[in-house]
Amino acid sequence: MNDERFKIFSGTANLPLAENICQNFGMPLGKSALGKFSDGEIYFQILENVRGADVFVVQPCTYPVDYHLMELLLMIDAFKRASAWRITAVIPYYCYARQDRKDKPRVPISAKLVADLLETAGASRALTLDLHAPQIQGYFNVPVDHLYASPVLVEHFRQQKLENLTVVSPDAGGVERARFFAKKLDAPLAIVDKRRVDVDVSEVMHLIGDVRGRTTLIVDDIIDTAGTLVKTAEALKKEGATKVYAACTHAVLSGPAVERIAKSEITEIVATDSVPLTKNGSELKKIRILSVANLLARGIRSIHEETSISELFM
Repeated sequence: MNDERFKIFSGTANLPLAENICQNFGMPLGKSALGKFSDGEIYFQILENVRGADVFVVQPCTYPVDYHLMELLLMIDAFKRASAWRITAVIPYYCYARQDRKDKPRVPISAKLVADLLETAGASRALTLDLHAPQIQGYFNVPVDHLYASPVLVEHFRQQKLENLTVVSPDAGGVERARFFAKKLDAPLAIVDKRRVDVDVSEVMHLIGDVRGRTTLIVDDIIDTAGTLVKTAEALKKEGATKVYAACTHAVLSGPAVERIAKSEITEIVATDSVPLTKNGSELKKIRILSVANLLARGIRSIHEETSISELFM
């Protein structure tokens, strides 16, 4: 794209993804300097003119979460003070999304706080991918374009042509996502009744649906510690499933996740490059990564050209 006022910059969270997005436009990443002061504070400087520019800042807020979030906020602030015309925060992985409401006494609504921070820093709008809860869009007072990785993942499994397939939602909250997969893959749907007993600890209670003698595909948005995923896979096997596959958008894989998955009976996990794999995760043979760079690039193009983006919301 030959437009001097269209610029894409990246933080340090997922530089390869930002570079792949730029390749879709045949343009380089914007020039900037990111570093640290000796006490650990973040240093950022824009190394080219952005006055009047339409700027897109690509930064998934993955581990270390607080550092990458602060990096994003400082970058947005710098572009605002450098008189960029519009600043779009491209956040493939939105952090602090799991506390999106007061479901217990005396807890924060952290997803709302992050939205407020982004707006205060100077973000004109946001482009996100598979939010943990779609209602988080309503926490913003600026436009939010919420894309889904489902078409990328569905196309992969359509090509796999898995026989006797049943799509499984690991909890009630993910039914809509799993139903989309089931419809596109022409497969029945099963639902796991899960109870969360502590932070990052859940317990499978019941399975709604028949999986005996069938190949199963667990569909989720995030695999973090993989506790829910592995317990769901165990429950499916006990109910007679022959194989267990899994698909997710964000392969965070923190804590014991890699070890749990390696020891599980899961045949393969298919995820996207919305977040970079950890070192242990990249060595996990059971995981396959698909790129969402083209999907995000199409979203960025639509925002810049002021064209409809609705065809990507599915």
